[in-house]
Amino acid sequence: MRSTRMVTVHAACRLLAVALGAAVALVVAGSPASAHGQLAISDPVAGATVSQPKQTLELYFTEAPATNAYFTVTAPSGVRVDAGWRPGPEKRLDRPVTELFLVNGKWEPRLYHTGYAALVQVAHWPEKGEYTASYLSVASDREPVRGTVKFTYSGTPTAAPQGWTPPTNAADPALLAAAENPDPPSSANPGSTTSTHTTAPAPPPTDNASGATGDSGVTVWLLPVLLLVAVAAMVFLVIRPKRGARINTGPANRRRPATSAAARRAAAARKSVANQSARNTQPSRKRGGNR
Repeated sequence: MRSTRMVTVHAACRLLAVALGAAVALVVAGSPASAHGQLAISDPVAGATVSQPKQTLELYFTEAPATNAYFTVTAPSGVRVDAGWRPGPEKRLDRPVTELFLVNGKWEPRLYHTGYAALVQVAHWPEKGEYTASYLSVASDREPVRGTVKFTYSGTPTAAPQGWTPPTNAADPALLAAAENPDPPSSANPGSTTSTHTTAPAPPPTDNASGATGDSGVTVWLLPVLLLVAVAAMVFLVIRPKRGARINTGPANRRRPATSAAARRAAAARKSVANQSARNTQPSRKRGGNR
């Protein structure tokens, strides 16, 4: 009884651990970015392997990068191979990107279907290995937009252009200041979600989430909580003792060990001998009584 109960408790604990991991994964995977202007897709994608030298890396954001945005491409040895960037044409995203907007104290999701390109030039590919494309910008809501895309180059190394020197320029000090000290959103209009940005005005979203309301953003966080509550209730029902069931609390309540087969055979033999002895004494008593 006790070993069976321990197995049940261990199984319930494993179930709770799996549910907790699933809830965490749901929160991480299902929570859209609260900042705006984030990277939507890239070519090459993160973790990809490039077998042919590319002249341009394509990074698509949910809004146009700031005019003083900063991009770099670094070879495995640490040398920079980027040769500047320029805005590119817009592109319809295969999968829309969800971003949250704070409206009157509530987070509202909005879907973005359009990617705004930043085309980063690559001067040459000096070696095989992992390359890193980095970006830094500021979105229209004054939030920093930064990150990296790492991929592997497996093709033939290419020579640098004649007269080429690796760039050493740093990001614009104004861009760094804006990224490190984002301005609070404008309070002139309580319903406004973004503030005006002179270098990268925010494009309006091409589509809103279907049926989205002010409470839709909260649902993303509510689902894992409900999942954990449900699993905790299941675990409680599994491990709690049933009504009227005996609980072993001490030696007095422990079940006596079952009698072995050998002991039962010995007891039966003793009983048989006793019965035979009793039958053997009966005739003598009868003869004595007839005299």
